[in-house]
Amino acid sequence: MELKDYQAKVLKDLEHFLEALEQPGATPSSAYQRHWENRGVAVGVAVKPYRDGLSGAPQICFKVPTGGGKTFLACCALLPLMERLGKTGPQVVVWLVPSNAILAQTVKALQDMSHPYRRRIQADFNGRVEVYTKEQLLQGQDFNPVSVQEQISICVLSYDSLRAAKKDGRLVYRENSALAGFAKYYQLDGETSVEGADETSLMQALHLMNPVVVVDESHNAGSRLSVEMLKNLNPHFVLDLTATPAKNSNIISYVDAAALKKEEMVKLPVVVYNRDHKNDVVLTALRLQKALETLAQKEQ
Repeated sequence: MELKDYQAKVLKDLEHFLEALEQPGATPSSAYQRHWENRGVAVGVAVKPYRDGLSGAPQICFKVPTGGGKTFLACCALLPLMERLGKTGPQVVVWLVPSNAILAQTVKALQDMSHPYRRRIQADFNGRVEVYTKEQLLQGQDFNPVSVQEQISICVLSYDSLRAAKKDGRLVYRENSALAGFAKYYQLDGETSVEGADETSLMQALHLMNPVVVVDESHNAGSRLSVEMLKNLNPHFVLDLTATPAKNSNIISYVDAAALKKEEMVKLPVVVYNRDHKNDVVLTALRLQKALETLAQKEQ
């Protein structure tokens, strides 16, 4: 699956931000400012200042229209994120999605060896890739302190499985003997404990491994519980993906609809109505055409 021109630009923007982040004494805020100022864009005027919602962990956003291949971009971003961040310890990714439908779709694509998403990750990480569902993680199925040292481990989870008003009601916060090895391996102490989570829980294990977090449709993850969820994960880096960023998003790359149209990537909606006979069809079409023309003139 070849990168479109606008997708290559998004990944170049990521590389540029990571280069700024590698500078001595750099912080996510200073890297964000340098990223935009090097492009002649005034931070605080043309783009909003960096918002640090995770106490120092970098959190940036790709703004890509629906149908622009955000999932593929995230797959391509994993290698530069792992290589450029100076991350020690296991290469673990927590991939968060907003609904069960998207969860099933994402898991199916990432676990399918023939799918372009999986093939890209396989190529980037020399075939040492494992993709886990929540059920596989909770069962400790090939997920332990030894296996995660030998591969990139991608944990695909829904927002709702991690964010909870009552943590004791969520399986990921409960005692889990299948994952007890993580607490022993990482020498769990008070400073590395997740409040309300058992020391053998899945949430605690993920927290200890300081994962890279991918947040799909990130505009759905702005609530207090969602922010707490991200903090509990103890992320090394957070990559937000959305077509409609929240106001506090740190956008480092913009893609507009014109770029998708140029690459013939625009997906047009198809709306079907039943009409009694052809004259009604023609009249409806004329009314729609007039409405679209009026809207286009207003936008222009």
